[in-house]
Amino acid sequence: MHKHHSALGLATALRPVNPVTLIRPHAARRAARFFVEKFPGKTLYAVKANPSPDLIRLLWDSGVTHYDVASIAEVRMVRETLPAAVLCFMHPVKAEEAIAEAYFEHDVRTFSLDSMEELEKIVRATEGASDLTLCVRLRVSSEHSKLSLASKFGIAPSESKELLFAARQAADALGICFHVGSQAMTPDAYAQAMERVRQAIVEAAVTVDVIDVGGGFPSSYPGMEPPPLELYFETIHRAFESLPISYSAELWAEPGRALCAEYSSLVVRVEKRRGDELFINDGAYGALFDAAHVGWRFPVSLLREPDSRAKPMAFSFYGPTCDDLDHMTGPFMLPADVQAGDYLEIGMLGAYGCAMRTGFNGFGRAETVEVADEPMVSLYAAGTEEVASNVVTL
Repeated sequence: MHKHHSALGLATALRPVNPVTLIRPHAARRAARFFVEKFPGKTLYAVKANPSPDLIRLLWDSGVTHYDVASIAEVRMVRETLPAAVLCFMHPVKAEEAIAEAYFEHDVRTFSLDSMEELEKIVRATEGASDLTLCVRLRVSSEHSKLSLASKFGIAPSESKELLFAARQAADALGICFHVGSQAMTPDAYAQAMERVRQAIVEAAVTVDVIDVGGGFPSSYPGMEPPPLELYFETIHRAFESLPISYSAELWAEPGRALCAEYSSLVVRVEKRRGDELFINDGAYGALFDAAHVGWRFPVSLLREPDSRAKPMAFSFYGPTCDDLDHMTGPFMLPADVQAGDYLEIGMLGAYGCAMRTGFNGFGRAETVEVADEPMVSLYAAGTEEVASNVVTL
């Protein structure tokens, strides 16, 4: 893998024809240490956010020993990459064959579920194993999050009594898990979810050994500047301490975005300008899926020496494929004199960026280069300026 000192230096010196993924290992290490040292419980990395084996090894070296895997392919990959890691199969609906392989071949002992059918499947697939940690997923509100996860999975707290009781009988350790949605913008999201957990425990009258608050921990994007993560941790800890649970109960979390968003960015080239529309060489079928399909605004910067003195204006992007859906409305704020041949850095793509890339229409190839400069925005770097708009000073 090539290394370079900065995004700007790479763009000006190499002038790459294809998109370049920039990785910043120091940023991922910093995020991992932050969670390991400050979250008042156990940190499980949500592998789906970025399944790069290099990143997973880096997180392990930084103290993250538990991994939230959501498919048998992720189970196999993480087990091969980290033979000693603790794997937790946290998809609530799994193939019976996947459960059996995870349990018997990959030493997985923790499974999530949200129905009696899934509980019966787990018991059958593990041949009535007595060493299971079973986490019942509750459905909670996503009202405080930018992307909802309140529809597909989770049992309503009012309907959870029977499932919690049955899971308690089958489990060595019983857990309750939930997910407040992606990019939760206030700690209140977790406070409200924990109140639903309390209601479910009281109603079922079972001993609970694990409380897993899931993911949703935010990163910083234009127009989405969250409060400090310490406030989330404090809110969760207070709520956890007040729950009617086992004295030895464990607190878990499953950060994905918060651990890996700052790890990667993307350098793209402007191929054409049409008014306030820029045609770039990556897009909806590459690393910019979220920018196209859910209107996510990523920080952007013009990589040019000397710096442009033009006033910023709002642009939208078109990606390289022949599909009209390959469009990212933004707005992305860039100097008004940006033109074909210029290079842009698009930041905070370590989460769900490269992981979503396809080869549609013959595009999708991107070289990976390690750089030593800071990410465009950081929740962890002391003194790093956070973007209030899409304009980043180089």
